[in-house]
Amino acid sequence: MPKRGKGAGTTYFHKGSGRWCAELNLGFDGNGKPLRVRSYHPTRKAAEAWLAEQVALYHKGVLADPSKMTLREWAEQWLERKRREVRPNTYDAYKRELGYALPVLGKLPLQKITPAHVRALVDDLSKRLTPRTVRMVRQKLHALLEEALNLELVHRNAAAPVKVKAPRGKATERVGRALERHEATMLLAALDQHGDERTSMCLRLMLNMGLRVGEALGLKWEDLDLEKALLVIRRTHSHGRENEPKTPSSCRVLPIPHATLVRLKAYHQRWTERLKEPPPPDMWLFPGNAPARPLDYNAPGRALRRIIQRLEKERLEREQKTGVKETPFPRLRAHDLRHAYASLMLSAGTPVELVAERLGHSNATITLSIYRHVLEHERQGWLVDTEALLTQPRAKA
Repeated sequence: MPKRGKGAGTTYFHKGSGRWCAELNLGFDGNGKPLRVRSYHPTRKAAEAWLAEQVALYHKGVLADPSKMTLREWAEQWLERKRREVRPNTYDAYKRELGYALPVLGKLPLQKITPAHVRALVDDLSKRLTPRTVRMVRQKLHALLEEALNLELVHRNAAAPVKVKAPRGKATERVGRALERHEATMLLAALDQHGDERTSMCLRLMLNMGLRVGEALGLKWEDLDLEKALLVIRRTHSHGRENEPKTPSSCRVLPIPHATLVRLKAYHQRWTERLKEPPPPDMWLFPGNAPARPLDYNAPGRALRRIIQRLEKERLEREQKTGVKETPFPRLRAHDLRHAYASLMLSAGTPVELVAERLGHSNATITLSIYRHVLEHERQGWLVDTEALLTQPRAKA
């Protein structure tokens, strides 16, 4: 059998893994050792597709000799694949996070990167970035190095041994902040008094129905059935782009709570009066200054900050009059209203599976691990006197 030359490849069934292997020959290193890249796939068709892509990259000069390829070169290839696989906003986040690592490690040969390099990077970034951002940078490095490992471009994942821990004395970060019941009531009342009905209604839907910011801004009138009290999530809109929902489970039909339905009907009536006819089905529910687009992605967050500033001003005025200290209203992001919805629903005894479905989560684990926050009335309600518990008479069999 003739030897395969540089840039030639093959596919074969790998009995050990039960998968199809695609292998591309890149020549030989200085010691005469063959240089190859491999990838394993569930079907022959998938393996051949991957091989064809790699051969094309090789002949374009994009696929470098693994022994000479730098981290930046590999990261660019990895990002290009991710551009086709993930949503635009997710791709932008990946690129932004790797932007912290590549200026430092990008020129290093991929095969020469060690855990010590990654550790030094993490330590340096920890001096000026939040622990969460540092974790995300390390996570992206781990992902692209893991793919390089799977393709046998490197012998180990240099990011695997490196962990990111919060500085001593600082509490572990928890994404999101829930609202206590009385705080949610105060906020809903404040929304009724807010001057811009578009942002106030948008924030109300997020708090009362658990919508993401992009989901709320992506709503059109055709997505609402005010007679049946139903709302359909079929698109999102963020940073000037219209997209499909985040995951298949994010496409969902939600019942509209009664109080929210009443306000939506009034909102619809005001638009009817303004337009001299009912709003067309393809009109954005929360149109921006240019009707062809919805509100700016940051508009709900800006409105929420203004509302909270007003609530804080009113609190300080009450304290001056009465001399009674009140708890400050928490600082919130718009997305925190989704956390508040989840926690309020769960604290009311709603089954976690139903809450996960309403939030568009694929499983309840995400709901409990990220969106579940213990509220104060729950802490007080479960105050257990251990001594009283121990002195209770045992039930007879």
